[in-house]
Amino acid sequence: MSEPGPDEKIDATFRNGSLTATGIILGFSLNFISLWVSNPNDWSRVDLLPMVFLTVGIAIQVKVFADLLARDSLLALKYDKARRLFLIGLSIVAVGMGIALINDILGLGSMRMLG
Repeated sequence: MSEPGPDEKIDATFRNGSLTATGIILGFSLNFISLWVSNPNDWSRVDLLPMVFLTVGIAIQVKVFADLLARDSLLALKYDKARRLFLIGLSIVAVGMGIALINDILGLGSMRMLG
């Protein structure tokens, strides 16, 4: 597959579908972190690692969402860059969720933060 030229554009409808999918996944990520943070259980040191992954991954997703809203996102090079960056952000969020899940399964979150 060849690299797109500097002036090659994608169809606006295609970009709009990607924008919708990105927004839905970003909303899911924000909902997950919101529910996780509002959990009444005490925080522990072990929660910091997944929180870092989730925060960084969501920040990348927000940047990509903003990039896809820009007028120049119809340029194939910009769109491809945003798509790759979104997949990186999504992967980072997935790792954070996985770490949080493993911590919960192993009961590591029950340790006190300042104890």
